[in-house]
Formats: sequence, structure tokens, C-alpha cells
Amino acid sequence: MEKTRFEKGTEQLEKIDGTGGEEVVQSLQDIAPDLGRYIVEFAFGDIYTRPLLTLQERELITITSLLTAGGCEPQLAVHIKASLHVGITPQKIIETFLQCIPYTGFPRVLNAVFTAQNIFKEQPLA
Repeated sequence: MEKTRFEKGTEQLEKIDGTGGEEVVQSLQDIAPDLGRYIVEFAFGDIYTRPLLTLQERELITITSLLTAGGCEPQLAVHIKASLHVGITPQKIIETFLQCIPYTGFPRVLNAVFTAQNIFKEQPLA
């Protein structure tokens, strides 16, 4: 029996975020449960399960996109944790942010670096 989009998404979310992703989905249960389901089904069930990119590549793209959009620091924090969870080093995360300076500017990169700094202080790093 083929898995549903939600089941596939839930599995991917756990691989990427550990318990962090489930916490985000649960935080939406009282106010917007459909939004949580959409995130799991579409982002993680449909997009993150596509075969050509690794989870590390997907997370680097995600943190870069969130930095570029600006004002997404809570979501950026979740995906910095996910980046660490899938094996991206803190140094590579910071280098990825530095690459964005010419294209997005110092303020957005500073916000991303300070968000990462807070995450790195919270989580034991290898």
C-alpha cells in the first residue's frame, strides 16, 4: 500500500528536523491545523521527497531563501537546526550566509548570522 503525502511528509520532516518540525506542526493545531497539514504534505511530502537533491542541498537552499526573503528569522531558526541535524557544519552555514552579502546586503546577512549564533549556543555542536 502506497503511503499518503502526509505519511511521506511526516517521515521526511522527522529525518530533517527531528522533533523540531513536529513541534511547529503541533503549534498550529489550535489556530490553523490545515496549515500544518499543508506544510507536511506539500513541502515535505511532495518537495523534500524529490530525488535529485540531497537533504543537505535542500536545507542550504532553504536557509538561503529565508535569509533572502528577510523577516523570516523564526523559520530560519528552525531550518538552521534542521541543517545541523542533516550534517551541515556551522562553518558551512555561516559561509553560505556570507555568500549572500553581495546579493541581499549586510542587514539580512547580519540577521541570519545572529539567528545562527543563537542556535549554535543552544545546541551542542560536534
